[in-house]
Amino acid sequence: MDTMLLCNDKRILNVFGIAVNFLIITALVTAQSAFVPIMARDMLANVSVLDTGQKSIEIMREVKDEVKSRNFDEEVRQKYPNALIADIDSGVKHIKITKYYDGRPVKINVVEVNPELAKDYTLTPALASDTLSNKKNITSIAENTNSIIALNGTYFKPQTGVPLGTLMINEKLYTGPIYDRVAMGIFDDGYDIARVQLNASFGAGKNTVKVDNVNQPRMLSTYVLAYTPDWGTLAAPTPKYGLQIAVSDNRISQISTSRLQIPSDGYVIAGPASILNKFKVGDRVKLDINTIPEWKNVKHIISGGPYLVKNNEVFVDMTAQKLGAIGGKNPRSAIGYTADNHLILVAVDGREGSSVGMTLMQLANFMKSAGCVNAMNLDGGGSTVMYVKGKVVNNPQVRGGIALSNAIVLTKKS
Repeated sequence: MDTMLLCNDKRILNVFGIAVNFLIITALVTAQSAFVPIMARDMLANVSVLDTGQKSIEIMREVKDEVKSRNFDEEVRQKYPNALIADIDSGVKHIKITKYYDGRPVKINVVEVNPELAKDYTLTPALASDTLSNKKNITSIAENTNSIIALNGTYFKPQTGVPLGTLMINEKLYTGPIYDRVAMGIFDDGYDIARVQLNASFGAGKNTVKVDNVNQPRMLSTYVLAYTPDWGTLAAPTPKYGLQIAVSDNRISQISTSRLQIPSDGYVIAGPASILNKFKVGDRVKLDINTIPEWKNVKHIISGGPYLVKNNEVFVDMTAQKLGAIGGKNPRSAIGYTADNHLILVAVDGREGSSVGMTLMQLANFMKSAGCVNAMNLDGGGSTVMYVKGKVVNNPQVRGGIALSNAIVLTKKS
């Protein structure tokens, strides 16, 4: 407590000092014409007013940021009473909390980011490797991306590491949605959360067919799927009575009933022969990929499910998103944002005596209490792991966390 008070006193002195400097500079600018000798005035004529004016602007900006920082400090202290709060960087706080549900303890790690103060950082999903079929622990993913914060991301296929659900990084769609599950869109100026559908097609002119998914496991034999080089070297096996079409530089280069190599400058389309037999080698074609909602200017998308908070109301649609198997008290990961675009990342420990985990409804209520107007669940259980400035801060079941397909990271802007 004494340390916190001393820190606050120092900040008050800093604000006071900045204000005094501003008044001094203003006085100097005003007095300059009356007291500065003519020769000195001539030397300063081209720079003095401009420089002092710029300094005034810089000082006012510093005062404004300091006020925002103090307000953020107070807001976080009030929001998370009896918590251990650490400043990671300007506008980035790590909060450790122990709450009790039915007399049982639950340990929670929260990272809250104020984008007005954390101006040097950006939020993005990060893959474990250049191709989808890879896994690494959270520390490796964070270090590879020079990130100060990392939280496990989408669901993924444990055997291969392929993300299950929508994943877009830097406007490039790596994988499409599964069961239209909820996802977060990340924009330059904020966030949005919605259930996402794929709106994709392949072909040219009248010869156009619907593409059901991109770089995802086959759900139905009737689906037409697209595989890009991010999937790996070879497309997935052809469905029964199916075809594969390799496209290189927007032209069909090969058609086969067998698995095809994915061209480095193209993709492979795989689906029923009854749908794809209209195409022939040499055809000029196009793969058009969009999402619903269209989310113009979206930079990144990361999926999860179910919803936890929707339009400022607790909303858990576990059954609708075909996630009935993840009920009960478990380790949990979640992401959301507040009305003023503060980012909230949460990791909940579970399956141990010192922390029994949360139900999805308990997690939803916690995200609402943290101020989220929209929030969603991420992959949890054994995947739940949070990294803060060089170390894993929660207590995952596997020391350091299991190998992951991807993570959501806070990293310095390039």
